[in-house]
Amino acid sequence: MNDVILNQWDSLSRRRFLGVGGSAVFAAYALGVPHVRYAAAQPGLGGSRELDATSPEGIDLFIERRMIPIAGEPSDAITINGGVPGPLIRMREGRDARIRVHNRLDEATSIHWHGVLLPFTMDGVPGISFEGIAPGTTFEYRYPVRQNGTYWYHSHSGLQEQLGHYGQLVIEPADTDPVRYDVEHSIVLSDWTHMDPHVVMHKLKTMEGYFNYQRPTLANLEAQAAATGQSIADVIKTRLSWQRMRMDPTDIADVTGATYSFLMNGRTPDENWTAIAQPGQRVRLRIVNASALTYYDFRVDGLPMMVVQADGQNIEPVETDELRIAVAETYDVVVTLPDDHPRTLFAEAMDRSGFARGTIAPRPGLQAAIPERRQRPMLTMADMGMMHAVMKKESIGAGSMDHGGHEIASGMPDASVEQTRPAGEKGLLPISGLPEQIEHGPDTHGPGSIVMGSTRYRQLSDPGSGLGDDGRRVLTYSQLRCLETPADRRPPTRQFDLHLTGNMHKYIWGFDGKKWSEADMIRFQFGERLRINMINDTMMNHPIHLHGMWMDLYAGENYAKNPRKHTVNVQPAELLTVDITADAPGQWAFHCHVLYHMKVGMFRTVAVVRSLDEEVTHAGS
Repeated sequence: MNDVILNQWDSLSRRRFLGVGGSAVFAAYALGVPHVRYAAAQPGLGGSRELDATSPEGIDLFIERRMIPIAGEPSDAITINGGVPGPLIRMREGRDARIRVHNRLDEATSIHWHGVLLPFTMDGVPGISFEGIAPGTTFEYRYPVRQNGTYWYHSHSGLQEQLGHYGQLVIEPADTDPVRYDVEHSIVLSDWTHMDPHVVMHKLKTMEGYFNYQRPTLANLEAQAAATGQSIADVIKTRLSWQRMRMDPTDIADVTGATYSFLMNGRTPDENWTAIAQPGQRVRLRIVNASALTYYDFRVDGLPMMVVQADGQNIEPVETDELRIAVAETYDVVVTLPDDHPRTLFAEAMDRSGFARGTIAPRPGLQAAIPERRQRPMLTMADMGMMHAVMKKESIGAGSMDHGGHEIASGMPDASVEQTRPAGEKGLLPISGLPEQIEHGPDTHGPGSIVMGSTRYRQLSDPGSGLGDDGRRVLTYSQLRCLETPADRRPPTRQFDLHLTGNMHKYIWGFDGKKWSEADMIRFQFGERLRINMINDTMMNHPIHLHGMWMDLYAGENYAKNPRKHTVNVQPAELLTVDITADAPGQWAFHCHVLYHMKVGMFRTVAVVRSLDEEVTHAGS
């Protein structure tokens, strides 16, 4: 199979991809015109019923603009089979998925199958894997299903994702599911604005903090002192420190509840989406964060959650009270109703400017109290990489050398092959005892980056800003352990650093100080094990997503148990390491999943090639 894909890659990397139905890739799948089966479109929220994409005849998805009610107003949305979110798509591991996407828009569209392993020509990224789906045309996605778990799908065209172009995807295992449950419910979290997304982008580019209505002011000086336990004088001193850096400690989210409505399965808190479950039942909640920008802190108020899956991958169960779900991540949790009282499903925006809410109850029409809102968090000097603050935040190691005796490089101008660092003895990189901190060194990333402090450090046990101080247990990456060790856990033989860079004043985001149009491709050699050290030089969280391949997250000393993820959140001033098996020939997207960060440049193309010396051009251009 890999030889076939490599041959396709050789051809596609040297000529223009031919679009719908024009490639030999599709010729092997020519089975005649199928009987069309799809659910009748239902107006409004939630779209149509479930669809089985691995049924013999496949499914049809219709992408079109519709005026539907969202957040109390008629809204011009991009719907899939009539609703927002689109229909829940189910698949069965071991079968072939067949999905016909009909574009009824007046612009090109696409669907990316987030977290799904497939041939790169089916990945759905215009300009990289195909040309996109032109208005009035139909594109057939078809690929073998080689995994199971909870995933999602969304547009990779323009800002369509912000307009409702997304939905959940559930892949049933071919064998017995290790998760035991009696009933399941899909939860799709998202954010909605009645403002045109292009206007949102313009405001972010032209006025820093345009949507931040929670900035420190003279009027809230006493409130900040009370919330932090500081004196008025200490609060003033802290504010002056931030002003000298021209930074705002309340700059948690680029777009806030000032314009966003926060949705659960397309419904606002007042509309109270309800999951039905009976006392004593084990309820599996499949949670997807399909937001364009919003991070959510999710809990079932008053009940513990057993986390059983992260990004579609089974993990050793972890009991917790709350979890932060970054943009594009998925988590599966199991809860049990102890009685017939309703419980609130509460998803609070990370910056506390709003929330999504639903109810889990034995029958419709019930609701529980909405939990008390928490104070909005504030960034600290540790989030800026100030070493004295880091040392107060947590005890970390002092070394900045890897096990091969190499200094941890930083300030590198580009993540290309030429800047990679060699492995240590016997050509293998260490799989435990990685350095806990690095010093940034000289900044060579140009105007595309404003570096706050000198230290970047691992934050695997840090729940994130605004969490962990109220007695609730909060899930962290350090608790994630894969249930079964994946087949390929070889130590890596090559590594490079990738700096996450940005300039909030100009709203510039990129990797290594460059946006996509200025940067070379990142090349992986087919079959290699590769390590990427992600170094966040910004004061913002970034959910980094790699298409087509898993990222094995370094989360502790037991390398065999490190979790696999398709999206990893990198906190401010964080050093985060992932190991990758380059087993997917072709061209793949690699980007921040905050939609507006990605669109202004925090995006790279990864080319998986036979040789690192091979010349590569974009397959979709």
